[in-house]
Amino acid sequence: MGYWRIGIDELAGSRFAISPLTETVAALTTLAGRDPIPGLRHWANQNRSAYRERLAADPIAEAFVEAGVRPRWIANLLSLPPHRGDRTFHDELRRVREIPPAVARRDLAVDGRLAPPLRSREVVSRAADLLEWVWTETVRPDWPRRRQIFEADIVTRSAKLGAGGWASALEGMRAGMRWLGDGRLQINAYDNPPRTITGAELLFIPTTSSRGWVGWEEPSRYAITYPCAGMLADDEPPAVGSPTLAQLIGPVRAQILVALAEPRSTSQLVALSGYGLGSVGGHLKVLRDAGVVQRHRAGRSVLYRRTPLGDRLVGRGTPRSNARAVQPPGRTNR
Repeated sequence: MGYWRIGIDELAGSRFAISPLTETVAALTTLAGRDPIPGLRHWANQNRSAYRERLAADPIAEAFVEAGVRPRWIANLLSLPPHRGDRTFHDELRRVREIPPAVARRDLAVDGRLAPPLRSREVVSRAADLLEWVWTETVRPDWPRRRQIFEADIVTRSAKLGAGGWASALEGMRAGMRWLGDGRLQINAYDNPPRTITGAELLFIPTTSSRGWVGWEEPSRYAITYPCAGMLADDEPPAVGSPTLAQLIGPVRAQILVALAEPRSTSQLVALSGYGLGSVGGHLKVLRDAGVVQRHRAGRSVLYRRTPLGDRLVGRGTPRSNARAVQPPGRTNR
């Protein structure tokens, strides 16, 4: 069992973060062949052809992906945690470009062997150029929506942290990961030696990755990347249950009510439903007045969820998440 030993100060100083570069790497792993999570199937189908053309035009980038994105492993230069002062994708990408080629080549060697294209002095710059292409062409157009969903996920987990501690906040974050207590965080089920984190920053980063990964910049920074629950739903809007529900309260309100099987913020409902903020807010007020939805404050944010009456109206005895089961983690790293 692989786990990290985390000191009290490090745990208290840990934080959730949103990283454009980490999300770009998640997009790269999906385009490279990992099954997309349900909410990104349409996006993957739209972008894979252009991605393959981009790789075909650059043998170094193609070899980089083959070596750097493997089952149960991802290259270190793809898993660098963001810094607190980062503001843009290019702030993070700059540190990738600064990696010495010799370091990158050691990282990309497979069983001690390096594919001929990766022996080039341009291996780091070509890898960074590919990441910049993935960001510009496939992620940035959808970034406002993704960021809203990540923010809502963080609000939900922060509320769980305040109510039930780390065991509650980390529940279901990644397959194989759980809080063991006594400063021990199980990272995966593999038989890896424990790693002690002292005097370092610990980050939790939501992404659209179907499996997630861990990364570090020793000795000062460690990160756990996990699948964002709000992105695990299908591309299609949530099913509204029986036709009677939609006829009774209207199709938009029915869709929102079904989506509230787990706590969500207004911004997350906007991103998931595709309706505007004013429209979603108005429907939430009607649902609250009818007693089928309630809200509670989590820090500076407000989360909505169904009441027992709302559960019965949807036709379920108890709240249940619309999220699909997460597949086993794709890497041990390390």
